[in-house]
Amino acid sequence: MRDGRHSPLNLNSLLAAAEAAPPVAAVDVVATELAEAIGAREVSFLIADFSGRALIRLGHSGGKGALRLKEETAERVPLLGTPHGRALAAQAVEVIVEDGRARLFAPVTSRGEAVGVLELGLDDFPAEQTVADVAQAAHFLAYVVIANRRYTDLFEWGQRSVPLSLAAEIQHRLLPGAFTCEAGQFTLAAWLQPAGEVGGDTFDFSLERDALHLSMTDAMGHTMDAALLATVLVGGLRNARRRGVELAEQARLANDALAEQADDGQFVTGLLVRIDLGSATAGIVNAGHPPPLRLRAGQCEQVRLEADRPFGLVSGPGYRVQALPLEVGDRLMFVTDGMLERDAARMNIAAILTASMNMHAREAVQHLTQVVLEASNGQLRDDATALCLDWHGGPPRDRDATSGADREGRLHQAASG
Repeated sequence: MRDGRHSPLNLNSLLAAAEAAPPVAAVDVVATELAEAIGAREVSFLIADFSGRALIRLGHSGGKGALRLKEETAERVPLLGTPHGRALAAQAVEVIVEDGRARLFAPVTSRGEAVGVLELGLDDFPAEQTVADVAQAAHFLAYVVIANRRYTDLFEWGQRSVPLSLAAEIQHRLLPGAFTCEAGQFTLAAWLQPAGEVGGDTFDFSLERDALHLSMTDAMGHTMDAALLATVLVGGLRNARRRGVELAEQARLANDALAEQADDGQFVTGLLVRIDLGSATAGIVNAGHPPPLRLRAGQCEQVRLEADRPFGLVSGPGYRVQALPLEVGDRLMFVTDGMLERDAARMNIAAILTASMNMHAREAVQHLTQVVLEASNGQLRDDATALCLDWHGGPPRDRDATSGADREGRLHQAASG
């Protein structure tokens, strides 16, 4: 930055540079263009890892960090107590001043999905326009990462602070491409904390023009058996949903597909939800799964649902669509039994959800799974999975984009030195 001024950020130039670069270099090229535009002495991107508690700074050979893959390096940076974590939690640019120099941390998000953090070093304190431009560039960078990770394993590798087993690899492929989605009428977020041996948990969601679909499933058993059961059921549910059939028929078709493949006694529990966005009404199928918890007006209670049989036991109909009443301000938390059994059973989940009621759904699910992990002394016997739905209500409408990516460049400042 020169005398506190710089040329206006040109998103067309950033896009052209990203499009011209190979997928593995797209982020580096955007960082170089941004550094030149605002006069930054350094720019780096840190991607959120699968633990939900750290970021990974990717770089070429010679960078810091113990993780290495050929010429790539990865430095792990914790989120707790760091400006990186504060930027993501607040969805605002964090500015740290040390010895007259500034360091900026901007959340890289898309529709509330925490992709990572953009970190920059400047020689002077940034002007307001600079902060706004950095916030805009970070939001743009989220789309660059999302588009280019389809072509390379680089970003996927960087997110793996620990190796995945084959069963975990299969399980991970069953999850949606994003764990968070913000819209005008709702915000949803989910998180899966895997056990030492994969327990077969999955979650899924899909947004249509007039409806939101949610699912949570838990396959019996561990490792490969559970992963294969989950694969058949999730594939069956997605296939039925994409055929456009009603919720009860989705459940029947997926159940029949699983029943053909499952051995005697094998099954998967699950919850299927369809929310009609026009009428703000919801229906739910309960296939032997723990009912969701609802936080309404500061009070937490379990939603009363009748349970039908788990998926895969026998073919045929038998799945009821029950009403799931929604009121503006409701928070629904869907969990698997890994949140409720053994060590986790000692927790007061209602109290935890009430205490975290002001957290963003993204932070709420990660907080809940982290508490479960701590209650189990870091050794889960079963996957712990949570999906949080915040219902804002009203008619279908655009979301407030500033809630998921700080387009206005709000400034959080901390000074030292």
